Amino acid sequence: MSNPLRKLRSLASSMGIDLARFGRSLRGIGPYFRNRSAFKKAAAGRTEFPFGKAYPCLFDRFESSAGGPAAGAYFHQDLHVAQLIHRNRPSRHVDVGSRVDGFVAHIAVFCPIDVYDIRPLTTSASNITFRQRDIMAERPDLDGSTDSLSCLHTLEHFGLGRYGDPIDYDGYLKGWESLYRMLKPGGKFYFSVPIGAQRIEFDGHRVFSVPFLVGMMHGKYRIDSFVYVNDAGDLVRDVSPTGPEAQSNFGCRFGCGIFELTRI
Repeated sequence: MSNPLRKLRSLASSMGIDLARFGRSLRGIGPYFRNRSAFKKAAAGRTEFPFGKAYPCLFDRFESSAGGPAAGAYFHQDLHVAQLIHRNRPSRHVDVGSRVDGFVAHIAVFCPIDVYDIRPLTTSASNITFRQRDIMAERPDLDGSTDSLSCLHTLEHFGLGRYGDPIDYDGYLKGWESLYRMLKPGGKFYFSVPIGAQRIEFDGHRVFSVPFLVGMMHGKYRIDSFVYVNDAGDLVRDVSPTGPEAQSNFGCRFGCGIFELTRI
């Protein structure tokens, strides 16, 4: 993809416009009207299901199955970390800011989960307890409160104001320290952020280099396992976050590094 086109798609995405899906929708206009005409002919004289308002679904025929591809950072991280937690069998799990309709839902199938987020959440789902919290702020009442903790694709946003949080250049560090204090010694921490050349893409997110992340973990955590999702959306296993390839962030521009950690 050319650089101008990438910039256009990025700008459109920031305004909530998916140009690729819009293009597929345009392709779907013709099939929609042809199918509607054919269906109306087939329905002539039938009364079981009268026609209601039109509800065009123009792009679905060009999408992959089940509402999306079985690929990408969120798909892989949510499934991979849920499998790790299921294997480790905590009696209760705590999550900070991860995706509710993916990861949190996975965990709630087999384990009660407390969810902390700076944004409000209302849910009647069983096994999910929500508490609105700013994890950048010091909360002594949360110190040592769990032995199973996750924060997936979240820390990169702290302090950028994107989700109504206060502006703070060091917001990610304050959040990192709060997460460390929340976890009991010997507890498990499941953590992911975007990886690539280190930068801020304001006000969306930070991108972390792998060596920088390893430095943040030094003296605090043992790295039990590491996988990453590359720029193509594929999960890559059996790699070391301290090996030679990690120095170049495994060639990622905007990948996702996923760590399983134990607090020292």
